[in-house]
Amino acid sequence: MTGTEADHARHNARMLRIQQARAKMQARRTLERGLLIVHTGNGKGKSSSAFGMAIRSIGWGMKVGIVQYVKGSWETGEKNFFHAYPDLLTFEVMGEGFTWDTQDRARDIAAARAAWERSKELILDPDYDFIILDELNIVLRDDTLPIGEIVDFLKDRPLSKHICITGRNAKPALTELADLITEFGEVKHPFKAGFKAQKGVEY
Repeated sequence: MTGTEADHARHNARMLRIQQARAKMQARRTLERGLLIVHTGNGKGKSSSAFGMAIRSIGWGMKVGIVQYVKGSWETGEKNFFHAYPDLLTFEVMGEGFTWDTQDRARDIAAARAAWERSKELILDPDYDFIILDELNIVLRDDTLPIGEIVDFLKDRPLSKHICITGRNAKPALTELADLITEFGEVKHPFKAGFKAQKGVEY
């Protein structure tokens, strides 16, 4: 056996051991229920990742509900895409833009409240399998909605569906409740080099 053949044989034997160990580990994972997922951190991609899961769910014929808390009514690629699936996806844009644009605290609170009430309807609707609450973390960070109310509701949520909450600065009370948390970290961003938001990448 040549040196290369011996290296390949050792590699193959190691992969077999890993495969066997992975199979044992997978066999012990038997729980199945709706997950509470949080995407947070200062890096780009929190909403994009959630929308990717929406596409995956639609691929399985699952019904998806999306409520956007902050983004205004401007045209985005995700909205254009998801409109092609009216039977499997509800896309509700309920934010009125960033708070520095609205400059109206009472209006921000009213918009967030309406979005939360709609979110609860979708979460409680048995027809839906996956709910995305896009940038809910932002309104919770700004105390536009009370975190205690949201956490109390989510503690008693139906466990038949997945819920993904996005946005920076997720509050500890929410992360303690979550099943899956991903923190998106910024390493480099073109905005800091003078680039404007790019179609297809950021909207």
